Amino acid sequence: MSSAYISTKFLSPTNNRGSRIKASCQCGSIIVPWDYSLNCDQNHISAMKTLIEKTGIKWGDEWSIGSNNVGYVFVPIADFNTFII
Repeated sequence: MSSAYISTKFLSPTNNRGSRIKASCQCGSIIVPWDYSLNCDQNHISAMKTLIEKTGIKWGDEWSIGSNNVGYVFVPIADFNTFII
């Protein structure tokens, strides 16, 4: 799979909806409500995990996490013994 990463971004509240996190990857996207019992990082990680569950793809257990001017980017750490180009 090319471009194997998940990106998340914060969606501001509106008059009709509260704060949310959108998680996206090549296979689809989801929007989850902001969980006020979690901090910012935990909310983005939670959205990423929810997207993984939705897609059913076996992404792996280890991730490299970075941020950009929009949100977070999660990249699975490849097992070079099974990496396919």
